[in-house]
Amino acid sequence: MLFNEIIGLPHIKNHLITTADKGRIPHAQLFTGKPGSGTLPMAIAYAQYILCRNTGGENNDESASSCNLKFNNLSHPDLHFAFPVAANDKIKKHPVSSHFLEEWRSFIKINPYGSLYDWYQNLGIENKQGKIGVDEAQEIVKALSLKSYEGGYKFMIIWMPEKMNMEAANKLLKLIEEPPNNTIFLLIAEDEEQIIQTIRSRCQRLHFPPLGEADIEKTLINKENCEPKLAKKIAHQANGDYTRATHILKKDAGDEQFETWFISWVRSAFKAKGNKATVLELVAWSEEIAGLNRETQKSFLLYCLDFFRQSMLLNYKAEKLVYLEPTTEKFKMKNFAPFVHGNNILDITEAIETAIYHIGRNGNAKIILTDLSIKLTRFLHKKTA
Repeated sequence: MLFNEIIGLPHIKNHLITTADKGRIPHAQLFTGKPGSGTLPMAIAYAQYILCRNTGGENNDESASSCNLKFNNLSHPDLHFAFPVAANDKIKKHPVSSHFLEEWRSFIKINPYGSLYDWYQNLGIENKQGKIGVDEAQEIVKALSLKSYEGGYKFMIIWMPEKMNMEAANKLLKLIEEPPNNTIFLLIAEDEEQIIQTIRSRCQRLHFPPLGEADIEKTLINKENCEPKLAKKIAHQANGDYTRATHILKKDAGDEQFETWFISWVRSAFKAKGNKATVLELVAWSEEIAGLNRETQKSFLLYCLDFFRQSMLLNYKAEKLVYLEPTTEKFKMKNFAPFVHGNNILDITEAIETAIYHIGRNGNAKIILTDLSIKLTRFLHKKTA
């Protein structure tokens, strides 16, 4: 993957190329960005630039060199990956990344901007919590103890280090702090606060902003053959996330179902104050959502969080920042927006984020969602200050 294949982010490309050309390559780096911002493809392009000794930054061409050809298949012997996995029909016990390299290469080839949920779907483990465990840490130590195959650098790209458990983190801590000669760690994260501080402090950090609308629009037109007017609309709705843009284009983002669940939820929450029958509706709603796999539950709650924030922006007349466009009949966002304001948005945000946290740690989803629903009933009836 070459730098000129990466969407936008010219300042980050320039930084990585310049520092590589000058030989200033930190041994441990942390790339942090929201889903769909290009952290993983940028890391692969950076590794290819260094390992294949490409020159010219974005203008380097894909030569017939064996190194670049190996990178096309993500099969370069000095490029290593670690990512969250879990047991599935193929691997019953002690799953590690090396068991799933074929699926990983296919996943990146099809959608290098894919999210963690996309990856779990690809593996068929949506009902499980993938992790980077101590077995994986042992594999990393073993792989990096060997000499470089081509006599230069070795790269270890750890995708989603937030999923690394404490035992694995402690095993890798010394290796990340003092790696073997010419060994580069690239950690690719969405939320660096979930990575233990001792590992974060040993990495040079690089923050990726959301992709620009113009860059997403251009890529949709050129790569997906999208009609320009539609591409412009989708680029706005994607909110800097190229993966979301492609899901919207292919109509598999799940937003239609999420919207239905959300509207049913807030309508019941409005009616539930002092109405016992409607409280039972909220309990039934919680049971329905609790029946989904955990990754879908978390994705849905993130959608809800986004919907509330967008509603507040509309309430405060920031229409240009609003990209959600509900399609449900008899539901108008402009009518809902006044109920989301400065006096309740922090409470709503904290409650939803807490629910996501506990669901991610295998809490009882029905209890978590019922508690959230009762809180929402109170928050939505708060008066604006």
